[in-house]
Amino acid sequence: MAEQNKVQGPASYFPSIEKKYGLPVKHWLDLIEGLKELKHMEMVTHLKNEHGLGHGHANALVAYYRRQQKSGPGP
Repeated sequence: MAEQNKVQGPASYFPSIEKKYGLPVKHWLDLIEGLKELKHMEMVTHLKNEHGLGHGHANALVAYYRRQQKSGPGP
């Protein structure tokens, strides 16, 4: 039963992102909001080059942001 409550998808990276970079996920999502005119991989590249995020972390944040934009605000 515990596996049903386990976070999956891009959000599963959030604890390690916060631990590694010392900033809350909201910081990164707010930053991505300012990049919304860019394509997915352009956003990822920006996060990697300008803020030092690893590819997996940057991609997870962008994927989560884009999914939220399509589905509306989360809980």
